[in-house]
Amino acid sequence: MVKVDLFSDTVTRPTAPMRRFMCEAEVGDEQQREDPTVNLLQDMVADILGKESALFLPSGTMCNQVAFAVHCRAGDEILLQELAHPLLYEAGGAAALVGAIFRPLAGGGGLYSGADVTAAIRPPMHFMPRTRAVSIEQTSASIGGVCWPLELIEEVCAAAHSGGLVAHMDGARFFNAVVATGTSPRAFAEPLDSVWIDLSKGLGAPVGAVLAGSREFIEEAWRFKQRFGGAMRQAGIIAAAGVFALRHHVERLAEDHERARQLAFGLAEIRGLQLTPEAVKTNIVIFDVAGTGLSGETFASRTLSSHGVRCSVLGPTTVRAVTHLDIPPDGIERALDAARVAVTG
Repeated sequence: MVKVDLFSDTVTRPTAPMRRFMCEAEVGDEQQREDPTVNLLQDMVADILGKESALFLPSGTMCNQVAFAVHCRAGDEILLQELAHPLLYEAGGAAALVGAIFRPLAGGGGLYSGADVTAAIRPPMHFMPRTRAVSIEQTSASIGGVCWPLELIEEVCAAAHSGGLVAHMDGARFFNAVVATGTSPRAFAEPLDSVWIDLSKGLGAPVGAVLAGSREFIEEAWRFKQRFGGAMRQAGIIAAAGVFALRHHVERLAEDHERARQLAFGLAEIRGLQLTPEAVKTNIVIFDVAGTGLSGETFASRTLSSHGVRCSVLGPTTVRAVTHLDIPPDGIERALDAARVAVTG
């Protein structure tokens, strides 16, 4: 039985006040643009990000696919970090749905630079793919929730625009970066042509994400929303969770970050576990168990069986733990107790 679920922040469940707010939501046909709660959520996100318009979609993955479909034609190339979510965890969607291809950039620490972008842009030769877009993942999850600093985002976007590219942000943990860095959402979003925010991770909504950009971009996004099966009809019930989350759950992300730091420093004291706790800035802790002689799967199996603490396994000896609002008050200490038992057998 799972008692402390550190598998991901996607396991969060709506709180009781969020559920009540959802039950009371006004609804209509969102595909006819008649759902007042969906419209409210879209207007809120557009205003928060300083963009002209926004579109509510079922998931962040669909936000990425819709954005790539608007920005790219078949055969176009998208630049992104080599461990980015659209490359590793979206079932090849851009290639299958749009015909676009990815070109991974091997930037250090989950990031890449404007110089990396400039060097990767292909010359306008008819026998080469057209380099069309850059994608930035905020935060860089596979590296441990690393935040893209505003200066680097501006640098990358400037390089992209100078080379005739568009700049897109995968904002799966956008507000984690906002809270961790103290940077305003509008500042982060301003250099980008498109950006989306996830509602179903740290913000605690059960489903959904919102894509934002220019009015022209969002009008075209509506077409691909329909094509990809994203019509949700009386979606105000789930959009209400996003409205509630944006009103009540953004600032509390700092609690998740603090718990992640507590977990990281505690794990660092356990013999055989390797990580740099000072590097943990948001809600993701990634550590290596090779020094214990265990595989990642064995370590995770032991923490689950002994204390009901569930983690995810990223590699042969790499384990990830993610903090979120559903962790019980004693969850971090339970997780540390489970880790101590796991390494001692």
